Amino acid sequence: MERVNRMVAEKPVVIFSKSSCCMSYSIKSLFNEFGVNPAVYELDEIPRGGEIEQALLRLGCNPAVPAVFIGGEFIGGDNEIMSLHLRRSLKPMLKRAGALWV
Repeated sequence: MERVNRMVAEKPVVIFSKSSCCMSYSIKSLFNEFGVNPAVYELDEIPRGGEIEQALLRLGCNPAVPAVFIGGEFIGGDNEIMSLHLRRSLKPMLKRAGALWV
């Protein structure tokens, strides 16, 4: 859990993903379209990715990916991110976190 907290503190936006997950791809693409440069951790490609996945599940991420953190706070997975986007709440959240300037 502490490792996840350290990783999340590194950048304004952190996405835990799997390279084969289509929803993770969609969320990463959405942030890239906004011009946000998130830290992306592909759990199926990094050492101890399984341990991180278990920690994310304990945090309430179910399924574990995609798991999006903005400003160090767990926001949710694909459903939560898309809901925020459709309600036009995602961009202001990204601006407050310092991930988006325009």
